[in-house]
Formats: sequence, C-alpha cells, structure tokens
Amino acid sequence: MSVTIYHNPKCGTSRNTLAMIRASGAEPVIIEYLQSPLSKEQLSELVAAMQISVRDLLRQKGTPFAELDLANPKWSDDQLLDFIVQHPILMNRPVVVTPRGTVLCRPSELVLDLLENPVARFTKEDGEPITYERKAR
Repeated sequence: MSVTIYHNPKCGTSRNTLAMIRASGAEPVIIEYLQSPLSKEQLSELVAAMQISVRDLLRQKGTPFAELDLANPKWSDDQLLDFIVQHPILMNRPVVVTPRGTVLCRPSELVLDLLENPVARFTKEDGEPITYERKAR
C-alpha cells in the first residue's frame, strides 16, 4: 500500500502518526513540508482530496496566523493558499495520503482508518494508549 505523510518531525502528533504507519508494516514516503514546501496547486489538491476548507488546513498555534490576521473572513481561499505557500508552518499536520483516502490526522489515530493493517493497540509518546477496531464499511 502506498502511504505518503506530510510530516513535521518537531510535532508530536506527526511523530505519533508516522509511528502508527510504520507499526502497520508500511514504510511511507515522508515529505517534510517545511523543508520542501508545497506549491499552491499541491495544497489545493490536498484540500480537495480531504474535502475540507482551506481554513481547516490552517494551523494557528506557533505560526504567524494572528499577526497576519488570518481569522479575518476577508481572505479568500485563494489568498489563504498563498499565505500557506509563503509560510509553510501555517499548514496543519500531519496530512496522510493512501488509496483509502487523504486525511488531516488530528488526532493521530485518524490514520488507522487509512491503513491496510492498522495496529489494534498503540501507545502514544505521551503514554496515552490507543485501542483500534476497524469500522465496517
């Protein structure tokens, strides 16, 4: 199964998501989007695949979100994408792409529904235990 993760190694949620992917037996393509920023077109494709709004992809904490006044409804989706291109830290993470779908994995255990062989039990970095049972489709 092909798995791609848009990853920030400094983010605990992103590290947990990556660990869950690896625990499933998959070795993902890892795109450290702060080192290799996405184009506006790539961001737009991810938003469309996730079926979320551009605003849902924006990260507020630890970013220039407030100083850029991005909560202001005056900004169009197109303009917001431009801001993310200029400031990649504004992209919320991790985003995971598999044949089963594309999801912003917050919380990290959302990745389990995207994996072929998800682990049934996982312990996050902070010690939080996760128990998973696949939902019937």
